[in-house]
Amino acid sequence: MNAFAPVTPGTVPVLPDSAPFTAEQRAYLNGFLAGLFSRAPDNATPVAPALPAEDFPWHDPALELDERLALAAGRAPARRMMAAMAQLDCGQCGYLCQTYAEALAEGRETSTGLCVPGAKPTQKALKALLAEAPVVAPAAPVAVAKPAHPVARLLESQRLTGAGSDKDVRRIVLDLSGTGLAYEPGDSLGVEAANDPALVDAVMAALAAPDALRDSLARERDIARPLDRTLDLLAGAAKNPKEAAMLRAMADGEDVGPDAPDLLDLLENFPSARPPVEDLIASLPALKPRLYSIASSPLAAPGRVELCVGVVRDERRGRMRHGVASNHLAFRADAVPTYVQTSHFRLPTRAETPIIMIGPGTGIAPFRALLQHRAGLAQTSPAWLFFGDRRSATDFLYREEIEAHLAAGSLSRLSLAWSRDGRAKDYVQHRMLEAAPDLWRWLQDGAHVYVCGDASRMAKDVDAALRQVAQQQGAMSADAARDWIVALARQGRYQRDVY
Repeated sequence: MNAFAPVTPGTVPVLPDSAPFTAEQRAYLNGFLAGLFSRAPDNATPVAPALPAEDFPWHDPALELDERLALAAGRAPARRMMAAMAQLDCGQCGYLCQTYAEALAEGRETSTGLCVPGAKPTQKALKALLAEAPVVAPAAPVAVAKPAHPVARLLESQRLTGAGSDKDVRRIVLDLSGTGLAYEPGDSLGVEAANDPALVDAVMAALAAPDALRDSLARERDIARPLDRTLDLLAGAAKNPKEAAMLRAMADGEDVGPDAPDLLDLLENFPSARPPVEDLIASLPALKPRLYSIASSPLAAPGRVELCVGVVRDERRGRMRHGVASNHLAFRADAVPTYVQTSHFRLPTRAETPIIMIGPGTGIAPFRALLQHRAGLAQTSPAWLFFGDRRSATDFLYREEIEAHLAAGSLSRLSLAWSRDGRAKDYVQHRMLEAAPDLWRWLQDGAHVYVCGDASRMAKDVDAALRQVAQQQGAMSADAARDWIVALARQGRYQRDVY
């Protein structure tokens, strides 16, 4: 007996209610078939998907650290260390999660504090894993020449948030002419930035450093994020025993609260710790490029690239701190070395496939690019955007453009959430749950889901909302909903650009 409903060319097969499956199994299989048939041309020959050489079940930013470590239990030390990473492959450490772990396990890297999103919990877990399986013969680090990136001229830094907003979000426009760079919607732009000149001056004064070292502190070394090896070096040089003990505790990953110190904090608070200046600078991490999701389509902005940048400025330890790249782009730069990093974020190959975009705050960036591209290609297939921020009056980024897309049909549905406009704090996951029946119907029709934004909270909340929708609307158990999410990701229908 044929378990499928009759299929005509160009349609997606659906399991009938009489098929010998439970409601939960039927919902799962219908979603799988929708994704499979939405990705392949009608006359395509089915091809078995290529299997990865090794499965990394912990490589999921939605999992908690203890869950990831449990999944890697019994594996080789490098794989257990990989499970301790934040699983974002964000590149801030200069590696990917897998290659950073392998470098630590093989002794090619000595610092356990490079994973910025993983922060102290990751650092402490890595130190514990290294203590269990110490590197016998650390390899000598290999010097890698810094690539020379083409320089793009900065054309515009325009504030997008309103005057009453407590956020400063900027539209940054860069001229790509003469750089040889090309991009597609969904890609990211790597930007080389310099440290805050005022912070550099203060560090130079605290170290009594010769002017010949200024360029290293300004452009080559990250003075906002000292490493554990920097703390170890300072501890070894400290003449005051209490200062030495505190520095060692910090190097071992002891929690110092939300106000993590930068190099100037360490120099001011531990005045007896003064190793040779050259050694101290060499212990600092390299100042790495910052990655920003591109917020434009080449169809809408030929020869240019646009970014949506939240300017980071906050007061910590009695001193105003400035995000390195965001402030450089917003206020200081006239030209910046750049490169394009290709992303997995892409519109579906079949133009008629529905898409669901979830990106609050500056997470709107890649979706602005996708919407511009859809408009340039005259695509009017179903497209649903979930966007939110603090206040609609001051924080509705690209409002006029989004409403124009909605009127023209390149965007067919818009769900908004404002966390400070009412008594209750509304977030995008609340809009998702309110629209659960329609969201489930889109997913059963083969929709691709894209998520961009904060990994630590928003992405986890969105993932939990999707699972809840599957449980409520698809009659799935919690385990089946998780398996369904995993299947979506493996089909390329659940893509995340989170940081």
